[in-house]
Amino acid sequence: MPLFRHHDDPGGTRYKMREKLFAIGDDFWIENEAGERQFKVDGKALRARDTFVLKDSSGDDLLKIQEKKLHIHDTMKVERDGDTVATVKKALITPLRDRFEIELEGAEDLEAKGNVVDHEYKIERDGDRVAEVSKRWFRVRDTYGIEIAPDEDDALILAVTVCIDEMSHD
Repeated sequence: MPLFRHHDDPGGTRYKMREKLFAIGDDFWIENEAGERQFKVDGKALRARDTFVLKDSSGDDLLKIQEKKLHIHDTMKVERDGDTVATVKKALITPLRDRFEIELEGAEDLEAKGNVVDHEYKIERDGDRVAEVSKRWFRVRDTYGIEIAPDEDDALILAVTVCIDEMSHD
């Protein structure tokens, strides 16, 4: 039986994460739909700002995720090899929907919108779905899924999801 239980399968890659798993100093795994550990998020303790490192299954650093202080809106940046590759900003808060702007270096920007707090949202590029986050795909409590469209940078999209989750559940 597949891990995700929804009927329309666009052929993307699917990952599983636990809710409320972001605590500084804590590490956690992101699994694929077969339950295999694919990425590790390392929460760096004793830092002045929220910092996480996304690693591959071998333990090699892929991306650094860090809160940016002294900004009017909540902002986090994602770095690869010391260079900023994405900046995630909380754009708009309404009673039922949140919106995040994701500025990508050297690529077209993304937007996340939906019910972020309840892990029911989409990440889009010009109205085209890049990824979808949902709890509905699981029977397991405190778990949600991320489905990423083919030909996307899975590690980067997962890092953006970590940013959004961290800014939404402070």
